[in-house]
Amino acid sequence: MDLSPSRTDASTSPSARALRPAFLLAALAFAAAVSAPNVDAHAVTPRPGQQVVLVTGSTSGLGREVARRLAATGAFVIVHGRNRERGMEVVEAIESEGIGNARFYAVDLASFEQVREFGETILRDYDRLDVLVNNAGIWLESADGRRVSQDGHELHFQVNYLAGYLLTDMLLPLLRKSAPSRIVNVSSGAQRPIDFRDVMLEERYDPGRGYAQSKLAQVMFTFALAEELE
Repeated sequence: MDLSPSRTDASTSPSARALRPAFLLAALAFAAAVSAPNVDAHAVTPRPGQQVVLVTGSTSGLGREVARRLAATGAFVIVHGRNRERGMEVVEAIESEGIGNARFYAVDLASFEQVREFGETILRDYDRLDVLVNNAGIWLESADGRRVSQDGHELHFQVNYLAGYLLTDMLLPLLRKSAPSRIVNVSSGAQRPIDFRDVMLEERYDPGRGYAQSKLAQVMFTFALAEELE
């Protein structure tokens, strides 16, 4: 397993090790209720034997390019984002190439409620998941001030880390069933230590610190997950 800093991914062969205690704070993610995600009516399903890949944050930037390139290999891509119009543009671009295909789900990662329902929907709609790419992330500007999620958590920390933790945990049974499969967490070289006395940055808020500590949490989660699934 390659655990070099430039590649933070984890294979999904079955195992039963617990995650490191510091990251049990992500259990906050399990207090969610349920509301239906905005799913497109274009109910395309994977072909028999077709690889299925979920790329979060795939309506723009790196995520969009990753989704298109994976579809070009013949994969079925689950496209995720908040904006339906942009999501459908990605689906149409993929299908116009006539190799892979795709389906869009609109989900706001700032809501554990929506993340949980998204995970349940994926488990319902698909009998395999070969790759999960946790790509979605945000970087707020200083002018935005400190912002919190619908669940009351500092927004960088929830969107960049806690939401991906929850989604990954929910989809692990399907990823194990689909082994050999892969989880890829798209992190960053920008990392800052986490002050566990002020994880949500209520005392010393800075957007750069918010982003960087969320990315460090994501990297450490990847190492812990790799150990669990070794």
